[in-house]
Amino acid sequence: MAPPGVVYLSQRLPRVCAPPALIYLLYLLAKDFWAINLPNSLVLATIILSPPLALALSVEWTIRRDQRAAATLGAVIPPQVPHRWPGSVDILLKSLNNFKDGYPGDNMEPWINKLGHMFNVRVLFENRIFTTEPEHIKAILATDFSNFEKGPVFRFQMESVLGMGVFNADVDMWRFHRSMTRPFFSKERISHFDNFDRHAEDAIQQMKARFRSGHAIDFQDLISRFTLDSATEFLFGHDVQSLSAGLPYPQGSSTTPIGQAEEHPADRFARSFSEAQTAMAKRSRYGLAWPLLEFWVDTAKSHLGPINAFVEPILKDAVEKKRRDGELGLKPVNGQLEDTLLDHLVNYTQDQRILKDEILNMLVAGRDTTAGTLTFVIYLLSQHPRVLFRLRQEILAVVGSHTRPTHENLREMKYLRAVINETLRLFPIVPFNVRTSIGATTWPSKRADGKPYYIPARTRCPYSVFLMHRRTDLWGPDALEFDPDRFIDERLHKYLTPNPFIFLPFNAGPRICLGQQFAYNEISFMIVRLFQNFSSVSLDPDAQPSSSKPPPSWTNGSGRKSIEKIRPRTHLTMYALEGLWLKMDEGTEVE
Repeated sequence: MAPPGVVYLSQRLPRVCAPPALIYLLYLLAKDFWAINLPNSLVLATIILSPPLALALSVEWTIRRDQRAAATLGAVIPPQVPHRWPGSVDILLKSLNNFKDGYPGDNMEPWINKLGHMFNVRVLFENRIFTTEPEHIKAILATDFSNFEKGPVFRFQMESVLGMGVFNADVDMWRFHRSMTRPFFSKERISHFDNFDRHAEDAIQQMKARFRSGHAIDFQDLISRFTLDSATEFLFGHDVQSLSAGLPYPQGSSTTPIGQAEEHPADRFARSFSEAQTAMAKRSRYGLAWPLLEFWVDTAKSHLGPINAFVEPILKDAVEKKRRDGELGLKPVNGQLEDTLLDHLVNYTQDQRILKDEILNMLVAGRDTTAGTLTFVIYLLSQHPRVLFRLRQEILAVVGSHTRPTHENLREMKYLRAVINETLRLFPIVPFNVRTSIGATTWPSKRADGKPYYIPARTRCPYSVFLMHRRTDLWGPDALEFDPDRFIDERLHKYLTPNPFIFLPFNAGPRICLGQQFAYNEISFMIVRLFQNFSSVSLDPDAQPSSSKPPPSWTNGSGRKSIEKIRPRTHLTMYALEGLWLKMDEGTEVE
């Protein structure tokens, strides 16, 4: 296959060459038919300048067209972020710098303060209408769902790794994936806790051994192993046993890890998958032009070796099992032969690509999202010991210090759910997302004249629940504080109940997360098990890599940035840069 940059340029070569070709044709006509001899230098200059001039005219024509269409509907064009360089390259560079070193969404703050919560960030001559308004996000996800799709740009950016899986699919392919997976997430399946308990016990015993030896652990690493093992067993019936590789020690430690963790296939998969997601997320800043930055090598695709080595044996085993069952004349009756989601999928299709794409998409959903949420739960509890004390009181009162929690126990623990929801509010696991409009539409505005905003057809519309969840006008003056009681006390009825679209950690509408309750169950179960065994949690700055600590400049920043002790980062999901290094004290009673 040709390099990405070559493919990109070849597809656009006719458009780029058309203006110079037209100028040269006019030159020949002037010379041969009208006997007009133009200076060669003028002709050459005109040919060279014709592509950027044509681009400028095209941009101006598009702006004028949208203004006329908006006026026809009694609407207005969204406010545009000002730029200094052609193509808003200065905005692009600022976005890339924030992606690399900044606090999530920090680059948006000046624009929000100046223009409001909805504006056009026009980058590389492409409209990107960004919003954190609940009514706009509601339209995208629910009330105008049929007019918004992931879109060709998103698929182009993600296809290297996610293929045509459910996260990357639209219309018929999305419905196909949805219909395949929905029946598997029944209450009976997601409330079966043997899987969680077995892996939680393994993780906690390793934690105790490490703490007793006087060392900190990277909780994010440990919990990612826990969720990978439980997810692969639940989804595919194939526990990859990543916890058996042993936990990493802090940098500079003279202690040798048990086993060869860096050689474990699950570790190679996790590292490559994370790097591939980072590469795909970086592409979103460039839009369609990302191949120019990965001209000779598809960076995301270059990480597929370890990913394929991890996934393909799982897929092969499932297909082989299906073949053997067929030879024996066994057919699924009431799902009895469908022990796992992969068994279920194989009964729908034998297409290797579809199955592989769905496996990778489900691993993002089943591993990364839950691990990230648990990481931020524990981080926030380390900073709020009073919340942890109250949470342990509830856990020990409802479940006890040793009993395995049941589904009914988890439903009874209101404060536990509030702690999880408040974490998801401050650190939603998918902080930024995007859809593309299919046809032109309008969104309500808060303008004095009441005119709505015009959204052109085929326009990318990024939105951020991360920034929406932190808005003081939506959540109250204490919106930046971690306070689980807001999901229990009068603030719940004041803010969230009348406007449920201000809280969207699992998306909404037809594409709402199918695994939402599964995630709540797994997160809740692990939190209960952790604090049945441990009474406190504290960060270990000595173990934390220096590059993962917030820079001194954050201290004077606005919002939560000034108080963070870790560096939140995003690719497709949110995570803590270089881990969450901490220590915990054992205890079975509330002090």
